[in-house]
Amino acid sequence: MVIGVLIGRFIPIVPNALGKLEFYNVSIPTTILLWIMIYPMMLKIDFKSIKDIGKNPKGLFITWFVNWIIKPFTMYLIAGLFFFIIYKGFISKELASEYLAGAVLLGAAPCTAMVFVWSKLTKGDSAYTLVQVASNDLIILIAYIPIVSFLLKIGNINIPWETLFLSILLFIVVPLILSIITRGLIIKKQGENYLNNKFIPAFDKYTMVGLLLTLIIIFSFQGEKIIVQPINIILIAIPLILQTLFIFGITFVMAYYAKLPYSIAAPCGMIGASNFFELAVAVAISLFGLSSGATLATVVGVLVEVPVMLMLVKFSNSMEYKF
Repeated sequence: MVIGVLIGRFIPIVPNALGKLEFYNVSIPTTILLWIMIYPMMLKIDFKSIKDIGKNPKGLFITWFVNWIIKPFTMYLIAGLFFFIIYKGFISKELASEYLAGAVLLGAAPCTAMVFVWSKLTKGDSAYTLVQVASNDLIILIAYIPIVSFLLKIGNINIPWETLFLSILLFIVVPLILSIITRGLIIKKQGENYLNNKFIPAFDKYTMVGLLLTLIIIFSFQGEKIIVQPINIILIAIPLILQTLFIFGITFVMAYYAKLPYSIAAPCGMIGASNFFELAVAVAISLFGLSSGATLATVVGVLVEVPVMLMLVKFSNSMEYKF
């Protein structure tokens, strides 16, 4: 964040040059960096696990219901309440619309890769978590565009449809197909053990570099705005954190009353609470640009997610005796 802001403030030629590297409003440098993050994440998902979808379906029904029927709409309502009403005297209506758009993009994209981390930390059933993640990734292909388009239209936020479709194609469909092909080839030649313990872990350092460079680029475009209004980072973070806590709470409670075992209930709550931030950031950049409030909102979502989710992991583990 600091490096990005300083570059934007004192070396503006860098963001100006990067801003010109676009294809149909999609930033080429950030697309490459986001692929570095998304592709290894997709590799972890075994879509053959979908065949186990009929085993103990209650956890899946809760996950799907919260992720696609509740979460996008509560995000819209909570974000709209804060950005347009509570913060009315602090931010302009135009900026409020941009922040709302970023929040919607986050709320409509349930978590994928990081769920495996949260599941492990809460002693979750790894096989069941895999089915939950795989099924949600397939639902994203169908539901993400209609939900985002509907909510943004309600908020009077116009988006170019072709750019939205291109974003989904670039950041979900392409890496998804490549990951499926790669998994098949690696497993056939080297075995699944090699894939999970050697091939996928080899991407870890590149994934971290991709994330850090993406943040630097985004904050280099946001530098001037942040220097002028640094409090906006906190203003964005508050509704995003409240949404995370709310969604986790209702999912965890539903899982408890559905009498799910803790090993399934905890990951259920984690999937609902966290977001597929790589997708949200990518789509925000494509639709609204690197310097937009929407992109800033999705990046703030990245920054607050890890500490909030670690807090929820600790809370979940403290409640294990209740199940």
